[in-house]
Amino acid sequence: MASSIRPAEACRAEPLPLRLLDATTQALNVCGSLLIFALMLLIGADVLGRNLFGTPISGVPELVTLSIVAIVFLQIPQALRAGRMTRAEAVIRPLSERAPGLARLVETVFDLAAIAVVGAIVISTWPIFVRAVERGEFVGAVGDFTAPVWPVKAMILIGATTLALQFAARIARRFGYRGADDPF
Repeated sequence: MASSIRPAEACRAEPLPLRLLDATTQALNVCGSLLIFALMLLIGADVLGRNLFGTPISGVPELVTLSIVAIVFLQIPQALRAGRMTRAEAVIRPLSERAPGLARLVETVFDLAAIAVVGAIVISTWPIFVRAVERGEFVGAVGDFTAPVWPVKAMILIGATTLALQFAARIARRFGYRGADDPF
């Protein structure tokens, strides 16, 4: 099956909004990876502290719990951008071979549904984030270890918003968005 992208289009850089979105997505992914590395060091130090000195590091379970959620939302936009999201190919692949236009429409409907679901996550997380900031919500035990929860709520908001934008970018790329600076 011949490609529908002309050689001149393939060489042309993507428009600035898509490049900025991809750079933001990559930066979030790097932050998530750094958080994984930091957790690895923290857990290792906690294990060493427990076994060698009989003194664990306070708050490690709480930090791990908070960090896992943050890591997921920081890295999921890049997983989508790189095509590593789990999806069922049993319908789309044969459909794209037989009726590519219909396959694009079906994928677009799925992307729009994903935008709606992720948008619902953003809308429902916003008041939780605001409440966490206003009330100074934290995890842990006062006098031992406490950590604020608002940074994780912020990462959920940032990651989910970026994910929704990546779903929209998939639609734009699917239909050949070239940006306002492209005269053709």
